[in-house]
Amino acid sequence: MAQPPSEQPDPAPLRLDRPARQTVAFVFASPHSGRAYPASLLERSRLDATTLRRSEDAFVDELFAGAVALGAPLLSAQFPRAFLDVNRGSAELDAAMFDAPLGVPVDAPSPRVAAGLGVIPRIVRDGAEIYRGKLGSGEAAARLSQLYRPYHTALAALLEETRRQFGVAVLIDCHSMPSALSVPDIVLGDRYGASAAPALTARAEMAFLREGFRVARNTPYAGGHTTALYGKVAASSHALQIEINRALYLDEDRIAKKPAFESVRARLGRAMQYLTAIPLSHLRRPSQEAAE
Repeated sequence: MAQPPSEQPDPAPLRLDRPARQTVAFVFASPHSGRAYPASLLERSRLDATTLRRSEDAFVDELFAGAVALGAPLLSAQFPRAFLDVNRGSAELDAAMFDAPLGVPVDAPSPRVAAGLGVIPRIVRDGAEIYRGKLGSGEAAARLSQLYRPYHTALAALLEETRRQFGVAVLIDCHSMPSALSVPDIVLGDRYGASAAPALTARAEMAFLREGFRVARNTPYAGGHTTALYGKVAASSHALQIEINRALYLDEDRIAKKPAFESVRARLGRAMQYLTAIPLSHLRRPSQEAAE
């Protein structure tokens, strides 16, 4: 049996784990590993607990918890992706999901929203519809104000604090991917070089290869809203998305850790140690180095 989701939301929508002193120019984030399911979602969903959890990047926050010991903060969303997806733009909303016009900005329809994968998802990973009926029109504004904005406000503050301290900031956006896609062990997404310096992506690739992982770049995941928003290489802000094949550590049918979980976590920890040791000169602009 799958582990049931928690029926009560965490009092705080976010969890921030910080080292006693930040010693590396990295910030780690786990936006999709939240498993505190609001009772209102469980009551209105047509899905059983296991199916509802298909969208989770289950236990990814635990896989990357070692980042804190390396001197980096780790920000984790505690609410589930099926309830609100912070790796979308705030206006990526499907107005047809609601019972009245929304009082928040709504983008023009996009293929992603039409597929049910907006900031408030209509479906879970397997394509199953989440809700029995339409949502109240105030639901969008409430979720955005209570969950979405606090997450991005906290993440932006961590990155700016890091950039002020080190002259550069690196966001590692941590995710997992279904094994059914026949993907490799790790996919690195830097939006084809737009969100991270080539030296950072190359270092990350080497870090995982050293631990025996099979690595691909940008296929099938090149990075989402978060990497586009925070990856501003010209401003010494880099964002790299990391996708881990769930088959390595997760029983995907039961949403339960495999016996190999601790081994995978240790390998990831060593890879992150190598990655975070990258010389900052490789990430700064030449003009910035000259000024210093």
